[in-house]
Order: sequence, then structure tokens, then C-alpha cells
Amino acid sequence: MTAVRYDGPAEPFGIAFVGCGYVADLYAATLPDHPFLRLVGVHDRDPARAAAFTAHHGVPAYRTAAELLADPAVRAVVNLTNPASHYEVTRAALLAGKHVYVEKPLAPDLDRARELAALAAERGLQLASAPCGLLGDAAQTAWRALREGRIGTPRLVYAELDDGPILRMPFREWISPSGAPWPYLDEFETGCTLEHAGYWLTWLTAFFGPVREVAAFSARVAPNPHVPPGTALAPDFSLACLGFEGGVTARLTTSIHAPKDYSLRVVGDEGLLTVADSWDYDSPVTVTRRPDGPAEPCPPVAGPRRRHRYPGTHSMDFARGVAELAVAAGGSRPSRLPLDHALHVLELTLAIAQAGPGSVTRPTTTFAPVAPLPWGFGPAERGEER
Repeated sequence: MTAVRYDGPAEPFGIAFVGCGYVADLYAATLPDHPFLRLVGVHDRDPARAAAFTAHHGVPAYRTAAELLADPAVRAVVNLTNPASHYEVTRAALLAGKHVYVEKPLAPDLDRARELAALAAERGLQLASAPCGLLGDAAQTAWRALREGRIGTPRLVYAELDDGPILRMPFREWISPSGAPWPYLDEFETGCTLEHAGYWLTWLTAFFGPVREVAAFSARVAPNPHVPPGTALAPDFSLACLGFEGGVTARLTTSIHAPKDYSLRVVGDEGLLTVADSWDYDSPVTVTRRPDGPAEPCPPVAGPRRRHRYPGTHSMDFARGVAELAVAAGGSRPSRLPLDHALHVLELTLAIAQAGPGSVTRPTTTFAPVAPLPWGFGPAERGEER
């Protein structure tokens, strides 16, 4: 792969992390791939957590958020707090004159997200939201293949973001390199839709344009014995059908129960485009032209070389979104993570997450129980001892 340097500013661009939890290590590990980004310091409301992060990564810590926001060396805040704090932390940073890159979701509701967007525009600041996977090699490869008409006119999309049976996994043992535990309670309270739907929604809306109609369903499909009684749990499953203004129809699922599947399939008049894993920037992208034909690899788009990665199952350059913000802040070109796009993705995500039972039809017909064939009964059903 040809080495491509991200088109960043010539001068170092100072950033600071607010939040030193699990995801902060993923950002820190990939920052060296963008040498113009300089991590000036970090802050976490938990001093012990901040101390562990700074000891591991060799960066200074600010004693307070106010101290961080007052530092002129900090041009942008990377908001890595838990989702419930995204709005307040982002607003404070914008009011302090800082550009902001915020982990998803941008805000807990569309009204507050629009408020942040207006504040950023009023102050001439960049505001961008994760995920930044659209800037990844696999996304760009798939997008180019679609633009080149490799599958003809796209008609139908199946997008999966099933995280595997999380409740049966040892998630309490998941620890980041600096010692931060996976924030499972935040994850369960925020829900898989708000956490993950944006990965595919950013791709699909960039590829096919705005969505004109959403039909969605979300639910808690299984009890969660790992949280304190009374915890306000979000749905652990969602399903959405999306009608795009350009005519494409898509089905998107998220869950923490179904087998792990981060795949994308786009059905066109002349073939099928498949991306194996949205969380892998190096994921193969293939085209199958005949129903019984072979999968042909698409020529990969060569993005910036990633020398620095992090251990784990993902292969995403988390810091690439921060780098994009820095470039846009320099004024050389508009952001490739535009804020109006982020607002649209957030609106779609909230519509799916908050769908509840959706549109429900209650059938008027019924039927008597159907019996299996006699040889289909097991020993227990036949009253036999094992």
C-alpha cells in the first residue's frame, strides 16, 4: 500500500482529552499516525483515572476542566466523557472558544444538538462527531465501487451491527491498556442503537443521500442480570427500514444478543457489493456479479498508512476524525465530517432508538397448537429417563 500522509496543518495542533476512560486509550494509540496532532493534556473527574492514564501515556493532567479550557495551547477538546455528559462538556468547550470533536452521540436529543451546532457556527468553531469510519479505507473503497457502477444501480441494503452475545461474555474483565474497565453500565444505559447505529448510518447517508422515511422497532428482548435493580436500561435490539430520497431501501439491525456481525451488503441491478466488517479499515470489499459467481475483490483505496494501532478486535483509526477536525479548523478546506450530516445521522439514530414497539398490527386470526411428528419428540417429552 502506498504511504499517504493525512493533509494536516504544518504547525502542531494542540488538543486535550476530557475523559480518560476506556475509549481514550483507543484515541491515544492512534494519535501518532497524525503527527501534527499534539496531546497537550487530559482531564478526568476521577483523579485516580486521570493519574493512571497520564502515567501510562506520559502526558500531563489538568486539575480541573476550567484549567484545561483556559489553556491557550489547547485548540480543540476531544470529548470522551460518558454520553450523559456530552452536551454539557461540549457546550462549555465551545463557550471557551475551543473546537470540539465529541464521541457519539453528539447530544442526547436533536434540540440540544442543534443548539450546539448554532453555538459553534456563531463562534466560528469546528464541531464534529464520531464515528469517523467514513474516512476509512474500506468505506472509501466501497463508495468508489458504487460510484463506478460496479453493481449497477443500488436498490437494497442489509446492514448489520450485532455485537454478539455480550451478556454471556466476560465483559467485566475487559480492561484498556491504561487500566480503564469497559464502561458496561453506561453501554447498557445508552443502548446498542445510540452506541453503534451511527457506524453504518454515516456510510449509508454519505453513499445514498438523506433518508426520507424511517420505519423502526426497538425493544429489550432479554433480562440483564449484570446491573443494579432499577437501572434504566435502553433497548438491546433495534430494527429499522430506511427509505432514502434517492430511492434506495435499507434494513439496519443492532443488538447485543445475536451472533457478531458487522457486515454490509448492497444489492444492485448488476451485482452484490459486500463489506465484511465496518470496524475494520482494512476490511475486504467484494463484488459478486452473478448469483452463483465468485466474489471479486474491489481495488482498495489507499488511505493514510497506519503504523500505530491498539490491541483488540477492531482496526479503526479513532484519531482520524480529530485530524479531520484540525484540518478544517485550519481553514484550508471544509470538513469531510460536516455538521449537518452529523445532525441527520443523530436524528435517524434517535428515531430508531426511541421507536419502541413501532407500528404494531394486532392480527385478528389465530390457530390451534401445531403438534410435531411423533419421532420429533425428545426423551423428556416422551416421559423417558435419560
